[in-house]
Amino acid sequence: MFESYQQMHDSIDSMDLPVDADTVLVMKGCGPKGAPGFPEWGHIPMPKVLLGRGVSDCVRISDARMSGTSFGTVVLHVSPESGIGGPLAVVETGDRITLSVGRRSLELHITEEELRRRSALLKRSAPHYTRGYGKLFLDHVTQAHLGCDFDFLQAE
Repeated sequence: MFESYQQMHDSIDSMDLPVDADTVLVMKGCGPKGAPGFPEWGHIPMPKVLLGRGVSDCVRISDARMSGTSFGTVVLHVSPESGIGGPLAVVETGDRITLSVGRRSLELHITEEELRRRSALLKRSAPHYTRGYGKLFLDHVTQAHLGCDFDFLQAE
């Protein structure tokens, strides 16, 4: 579990990273509002420790986007994003996650009670911008599944 792009960047190549062939890597805080700006941060590299064990792919999940030149089993544009309390916001290290491409499902295996408990503990970060274009963007950008456009530009 990476709380941010910077945390992922700083620790992905650590030989002490506690991962194995069944690990699902999750990176939060990379969506339109959380980053902000929806940067191409979704390429979570394969951890060196796994590559050293001959593991060439694992599931990687983020609310970011990435370049079309990246590869592997990657779920992106998770929406609503973690930065506004979306589903990734409550994922913790050690949680079991199941991805089924055939069923088009991504499941976090926690109870509804645990989901409510974790959601209640979420703390909102201070906004990246409090004025100007940055504030306009944060106040009006839509989520990935709605196109990351300004809400006031959408047809009614």
